[in-house]
Amino acid sequence: MPHVDIKCFPRDLNDEQKTALAADIAEVIIRHFNSKDASVSVALQQVQQQDWKAQVWDTEIGPKMDELIKKPGYSM
Repeated sequence: MPHVDIKCFPRDLNDEQKTALAADIAEVIIRHFNSKDASVSVALQQVQQQDWKAQVWDTEIGPKMDELIKKPGYSM
């Protein structure tokens, strides 16, 4: 049951763009995990730039750096 949780700075995406993004991500997950489409879920949470450190870096990136399979090219 792969679940992808995307956090990003706010983007002006309409519903069609969000649907296309989720479909593209699901396609990659299905291929690499040999999953079924019905098993994949994708969430998109837009985080204000001034809140990024507290809401994302300090809780999900910095403390879990050793677990990341793709590390960011920035630090905070």
